[in-house]
Amino acid sequence: MLLRKTLAALLATTLLTGMASAATLNVAIDSSPAGLDPHLITAFNSVVIVQSNIYEGLTAIDKNLAVVPGLAESWEISPDGLNYTFKLRSGVKFHDGSAMDAEDVAASIRRVQSEAVASPLASRVTPITGIEVVDPTTIKFTLDAPFAPILTSLSGIAIVPAEVETNVEGLQQTPIGTGPFKFAEWQPNGFIGLTRNEDYYLDGLPKLDGVKFNFVPESATRQVGVTSGEYDLLPGIDPATALQLQGQPNVTVQETRDIAYTLLGMNVSREPFTNPKVRTAVNMLLNRQEIIDAALFGSGVPAGPLSPALVNWAVDPSTYACYTQDVEGAKALLAEAGVTTPLKVSMNVLPRQDTRDIAQVVQQQLAAGGIEVSLVTQEIGDFVQSWKNSDFDTFISANGGSPDPDEYFYRTFRGGGSTNVFKYDDPEIDTWLDEGRAETDPAARKAIYDQVQAKLACDGPAAHIAYGTLYTAVANGVEGFEIFPNGRLTSLVNTTKAE
Repeated sequence: MLLRKTLAALLATTLLTGMASAATLNVAIDSSPAGLDPHLITAFNSVVIVQSNIYEGLTAIDKNLAVVPGLAESWEISPDGLNYTFKLRSGVKFHDGSAMDAEDVAASIRRVQSEAVASPLASRVTPITGIEVVDPTTIKFTLDAPFAPILTSLSGIAIVPAEVETNVEGLQQTPIGTGPFKFAEWQPNGFIGLTRNEDYYLDGLPKLDGVKFNFVPESATRQVGVTSGEYDLLPGIDPATALQLQGQPNVTVQETRDIAYTLLGMNVSREPFTNPKVRTAVNMLLNRQEIIDAALFGSGVPAGPLSPALVNWAVDPSTYACYTQDVEGAKALLAEAGVTTPLKVSMNVLPRQDTRDIAQVVQQQLAAGGIEVSLVTQEIGDFVQSWKNSDFDTFISANGGSPDPDEYFYRTFRGGGSTNVFKYDDPEIDTWLDEGRAETDPAARKAIYDQVQAKLACDGPAAHIAYGTLYTAVANGVEGFEIFPNGRLTSLVNTTKAE
């Protein structure tokens, strides 16, 4: 079957080559993705291509960060909150023409849970302990305890064909989903092409014949390309580029508050970051507003552990004592921790312009407290691999946020969490995160996550830096595109391009 699907992808390549360019949306991103398996990817350039375009989940997230139906048209929840029964849409097909049914859903959940696959999304579905295929269009999940964020979590779990359940490599180069666009071609260092899914279950959608993701490393080249009409869309552009494009006659810059964040990560399995006083001192050396002004052109707000876009959850970061820059206080804390300065550490830097600029300012600020940082710039594949392997002293990165605090906190900061690359393990945090998952009363959950934020803010393994403004440049002639706070290109399904 996998061979048949590969042949289908080759046929799609032929269709892309012969497709009229006017109906293909040309998107420019800064680099080629490291892979396309929706259960393994973490990098922005992978996620922006596959999520909502090639793959879909049982649920989806709209532009207001609300949960809406996805491949499941409806669901029922048992009174005790331990059973969720999903009714699947009828007539949904994978891109090879085979029908999507409840067996595929069951296999997808098991694949993400599998230790052999080692999905970074595993923490989102660990509470699911029972999976029952009731009939081809009905599936029932049994939980080991009430799990408040399950509907949000399932939006990020792509449904894949059952036959790839144990195949770790099969989807990295040739993705097969149910989304509005199907994979056609990948030219290394060139582009990834997607074609219209003619069998998409929503009538009249998608409206485009295809989407071409061009890999354009230079920001200036992308900028010239969108103003000249070579490119139609620049997602997730940096503030400097947004500033230069605003007011250009052929381009509209859409913006929204980002739920993604920039951070300084610390490996707490390496000295001296094992000591929480050292991590607090790092926070005290940072002047977040200065970083935002210098590296992000003032476009952003100081970051606590949660984005202010999550108005029902986020605590005002000005309430954290460690967020007031105090160089002498930081030096005193380092001395209490037994640290001899100058302390020399390395910092891996995500290869993006904003993170490079942030790293340079952070380097200067930490130096004032006696922490000498050597910056290590890596290619995206090497950066991700070092991150996965916890092969760093510190790093500067940008990570995607989530509508529910559990999705970020549990997998990132709980001991053994699927993206806890910091090696952080705090029993009190673990207890709170377990309680936050099980608590269904919104006010009680808020109180739990307020505690989590307060503790993580100063002595956690991540010094959150900024929540920026999310920008996307849209060329004239493109209609129907809407920017989403989670950075997904979900609205491409409704987008058109003038002939």
